[in-house]
Amino acid sequence: MPRLFGTDGVRGIANLELTPEIALRLGRAAATAFRSRHARPAVLIVRDTRRSGDLLEAALSAGLLSAGADVLLCGVLPTPAAAFLTPDAGADAGAVVSASHNPASHNGIKFFGRDGFKLNDAEEQGIESLLDVRGATAIGADVGMVSLLPHAEDRYVAHALRSLEGRRLDGMKVVIDCAHGAAFRTSPRALEEAGAEVIAINVEPDGMNINVGCGSTSPEAVAEAVIRLRADVGLAHDGDADRVLAVDARGDLVDGDAIIAILAAELKEQDRLAGNMVVTTVMANLGFRLAMAAAGIDIVETAVGDRYVIEAMRRHGAEIGGEQSGHVILADCSTTGDGLITGLRLLGRMASTGRTLADLAKIVERYPQVLVNVPVRDREALTQAGGVWEAVEQVRRELGDLGRVLVRPSGTEAVVRVMVEAADTATAQEAAAAIVNAVLRELGEPD
Repeated sequence: MPRLFGTDGVRGIANLELTPEIALRLGRAAATAFRSRHARPAVLIVRDTRRSGDLLEAALSAGLLSAGADVLLCGVLPTPAAAFLTPDAGADAGAVVSASHNPASHNGIKFFGRDGFKLNDAEEQGIESLLDVRGATAIGADVGMVSLLPHAEDRYVAHALRSLEGRRLDGMKVVIDCAHGAAFRTSPRALEEAGAEVIAINVEPDGMNINVGCGSTSPEAVAEAVIRLRADVGLAHDGDADRVLAVDARGDLVDGDAIIAILAAELKEQDRLAGNMVVTTVMANLGFRLAMAAAGIDIVETAVGDRYVIEAMRRHGAEIGGEQSGHVILADCSTTGDGLITGLRLLGRMASTGRTLADLAKIVERYPQVLVNVPVRDREALTQAGGVWEAVEQVRRELGDLGRVLVRPSGTEAVVRVMVEAADTATAQEAAAAIVNAVLRELGEPD
């Protein structure tokens, strides 16, 4: 059986690849693993707005209960709410039923430890190793119990607002695109409580419209709204709101690289940038790297995935890290990517300086980047695809110091991701096309 856990928990098409039977087994295995630290562990669960969320939450809960764990249900809340509420409520672990930015037909399950951090690879492998082990079955009073966590939404919103550190957003007109996802209540509420004039869009989830033509996967929706409504700024979440992208008053995109640069520069200015470093991934734009060098800030680079960013931040004692996709981790107030807290801190920087987002974003001069997701039959075969790596080396030689190339298999989908940066868009597109053709020749298109 191939490894179940990917770069962000277990993912798949709900009720086909990620079935209730698998969710139940995951619950039993997780309860067994967590019980090694506590005789009767309590596991907190949040979910997003997908139609399959009820199904998988029920199955996961049943598995946990049957192996003697108690369950604290929080309902629909963002992933970072689970990271905060798990230690805040004194739970032994947290679980999230969500597939983040993926289509509505997909879903996923991921776990957090009692400290609010995602489980590491070894901990996930420990759970996976117990999937086919029939542990002790809870009988009678040993069967777990379900309860609702009181005021879960209130507690998370109050926590997010503390990240503003006393700043207010009065007079700021903000469009927030919640992608019909987990933040459809929490983010508009927090922004309003911070004093902003809030226009919330894509806040009518029906179970199947999550991420459809909206949110951080389609930022043109929030950009259009900002221009049409003459707002000062727009923010866009993905389905589970662990990330955020921004647009300025002109509708221009401000991605995770720029947001990290803006907030890192603020921390350096305040003498709060621990180790004078930021942590980012191999996907960070060359323009971001040059901006950090110009600001005298060191970069620690990791593999793609916010969990790897967080692990590096903890290892090096860094204060900020994140990804171009909008996952940003601020160590003083979060243990995982938090789209709401990141958005609040970005707006707080605008408010405290009186500068527009367009002005702040000038810190990064982006190099044109082309990213192509290539559907393939077997993403794992990439490592042995000699023709692909010959094409990659040829492109690298041609670009020299004026570009970058990255080719990797997705951790959650049957695709190979091809990224090329160059001094101009045409060069980047031509180089990417050469590599994509090699991928298709070597790995083949899916049936």
